[in-house]
Amino acid sequence: MQTLVVDHPLVTHKLTVLRDESTQAPTFRRLTDELVTLLAYEATREVPVRPVTVRTPVGEAEGVKMARPVPLVVPVLRAGIGMLDGMTRLLPTAEVGFVGLSRDEESLVASTYANRLPADLSGRAVFVLDPMLATGGTLETVFGMLISRGAAAVTGVSLLAAPPSNGPIPVRVVTAALDERLNDRGFIVPGLGDAGDRLFGEI
Repeated sequence: MQTLVVDHPLVTHKLTVLRDESTQAPTFRRLTDELVTLLAYEATREVPVRPVTVRTPVGEAEGVKMARPVPLVVPVLRAGIGMLDGMTRLLPTAEVGFVGLSRDEESLVASTYANRLPADLSGRAVFVLDPMLATGGTLETVFGMLISRGAAAVTGVSLLAAPPSNGPIPVRVVTAALDERLNDRGFIVPGLGDAGDRLFGEI
């Protein structure tokens, strides 16, 4: 696994407030949105572009525009939904797919219950949004689905990650912090709790 921890004081500040158990859901949602936009800046560093020439009011300038096909953003339900606006703020032309996975609380194995992905992702950059990279099973499952559809590059964006383990699928992740460990329930320690519950309430 290739893990990029974004080292920036604003990232650390926002993450610290997210970790605080006294932070209420409206603030948690707003800060998640802001933090994801900062992470997206790094996650999109290698997004495909094409050279163009544009006319300014005083001459011509060389630059780039996003290459086609447009990127695909894939939030993992349900907690990944809270990250979607922050990501599409930087990629407004991106298309959006969805994957729903639930994790068995005893085996910690993720199983798919929803899948709204294009059948052909040939040549496309894909960004997977999942706030907590704990055991890595969820991202590994989603990455496998995307690679099997021909995705050219897949990057995970997470608020927090546990120390990585190397699985059979190459995983690139951009995160705000790499925490100490997982507890016996598969939660990141010190972490920030259940991101889905803190974003949307317990169900």
